[in-house]
Amino acid sequence: MESGIILPIIVFGVIMLGVWWLLTLISSRNSQAEERLERMGRPKSLADIDIASRRDHNMGGLKKMVEGIGASIASQQSELEKNSLRVKLANAGFRSDSAPAVFQGLRLAGLVGFLAIGAVVGVIQAGLTLKSLMYVVIIGGIGFYLPSIGLWYLRTARQKEIFLTLPDALDLMVVCVESGLGLDAAMRKVTDEMKGHAKVIAEEFALANLQLQMGRPRREVLHDLGVRTGVDDVRSLAAILIQADRFGASIGQALRVQSDSMRTRRKQIAEEKAAKTAVQLIFPLVLFIFPGIFVVLVGPAAINIQRQLLKQ
Repeated sequence: MESGIILPIIVFGVIMLGVWWLLTLISSRNSQAEERLERMGRPKSLADIDIASRRDHNMGGLKKMVEGIGASIASQQSELEKNSLRVKLANAGFRSDSAPAVFQGLRLAGLVGFLAIGAVVGVIQAGLTLKSLMYVVIIGGIGFYLPSIGLWYLRTARQKEIFLTLPDALDLMVVCVESGLGLDAAMRKVTDEMKGHAKVIAEEFALANLQLQMGRPRREVLHDLGVRTGVDDVRSLAAILIQADRFGASIGQALRVQSDSMRTRRKQIAEEKAAKTAVQLIFPLVLFIFPGIFVVLVGPAAINIQRQLLKQ
């Protein structure tokens, strides 16, 4: 096979391997307390315990290796950088304590792996020259920033889903609160009703409700909910609920006002996108559609003119 065919296959294989690592190593989104309460509330069978233990044993060595590599990198970072990375991972849904170390390990492993691939491909295509060195640097940079790109995509997609499903959750909470339920019971009801079609927001509310049941102050739980999601609307909702709880205001009225403001904001965003559509259509019209129309309309006339000029 030629080197031009080998390169895409190798790059595709490494990208798929990196995605597999990212999804298998740091996809444990349940906290230790949540898992402990689940085991206490619903004991597992011996078969389930045996399957879980075998899976943990198979993946434990690889996870510990990547986590150890990442821990050495994380030790060189400041506390501000560590907290920022931890918040980004929480926004993407990875709340495990080992998630930052695993992420840094993935970045280093991607850098080393892609550097090796770049060196092999560069030597095959251009030998030991400056061109091969450029191959190594470019492919190594791709491997180093690939986990960051994947984290950005997961974080953006998750925040978008929360933003789109939050007004419906607030409407259901308003109905529950105004019918006589407390905030904790309303959050449990939202979790039960929306876990089928809004899994992310239901998961966040379930975790917040679990923290409330464990005895954490409501102010801290709501603040952590806003920080953990990374969505501005959730932060404003948490701030409103904290103020309502502090001053004894009506939680139902606060939720209704927040829901109306969020729906107004979504309507304004939709109107803004609709207004931008006319301007955005100019570029495809000029670059793709107008040349085709020009050829269809002017082409026959130009051919006739050319023929008449050739006859003379």
